[in-house]
Amino acid sequence: MNRSLQDLVALLDLEPLEVNMFRGQSRDLGGKSVFGGQVIGQALVAAQRTVESSVPHSAHAYFLRPGDMELPIVYEVDRVRDGRSFSARRVQAIQHGQPILSMIASFQLPEDGAEHQSPMPDVPPPEGLRDYKELAAEWLQAAPAETQARVRDALLRQVAIQFRPVAPWNPLQPQRHAPQQCIWFRAAGALPDDPQLHRSVLAYASDFNLLSTALMPHAFSFLAPDAAIASIDHALWFHREARVDDWLLYAMDSPSAQGARGLSRGLIYARDGRLVASVAQENLMRWRQPK
Repeated sequence: MNRSLQDLVALLDLEPLEVNMFRGQSRDLGGKSVFGGQVIGQALVAAQRTVESSVPHSAHAYFLRPGDMELPIVYEVDRVRDGRSFSARRVQAIQHGQPILSMIASFQLPEDGAEHQSPMPDVPPPEGLRDYKELAAEWLQAAPAETQARVRDALLRQVAIQFRPVAPWNPLQPQRHAPQQCIWFRAAGALPDDPQLHRSVLAYASDFNLLSTALMPHAFSFLAPDAAIASIDHALWFHREARVDDWLLYAMDSPSAQGARGLSRGLIYARDGRLVASVAQENLMRWRQPK
């Protein structure tokens, strides 16, 4: 387990403040504000702490304000409903006295039922693919000096998740591509046998790479200096249990972009082909058009 993963596990272990209130710390991942996946993962932890035997099956979050990386985040949980099979929780992530994220999570007691799923795409296994950090180092070396200075930290910063793209897309030399990509990912080390922790790390990791999928048809990079890009909302459905410290395949596409917003979708598969989770996200996409 690398230091970033150790730090992520610590970030997801929220401090209880009062009944239904928790506090989590923040980290700088090289962006302009707190990484959205961190807030989603921590909000899910806060909601899970107020539920007894049920497990989360869906979470729907709206990003309301940029998060301050220098301050902790307070999570306030509203126990909206506890039914016989389902429970609902509303979570507000608060900084400076204002919500930066609002999320509704639904929980269900485990039960059997009919099953079907979309098949996993036929892609090469992760063992034969190069790690994103290795690719990023090469892309950076070939970039102009001013670009290297501006994006080095963002590209080479150690993170808690490993990524191996099936068809790498260089954000420093973006070219037009169909808005589809598949990326293998896993936690950068072994995690404890705690299903709640694995679900929270999965929620954290689900926020990576969706935004770039919507940018691919436009040959535009999230690293561009004139970009104003951010997640607007994030929806996540948990289908089946899986370990996040084993390789998972993230198959993403973007069916539409309009009104300075892009919609991205993702299906997350375990190595054995089981569909683990589904994700949808809408992103803000603004940049200055060349004259």
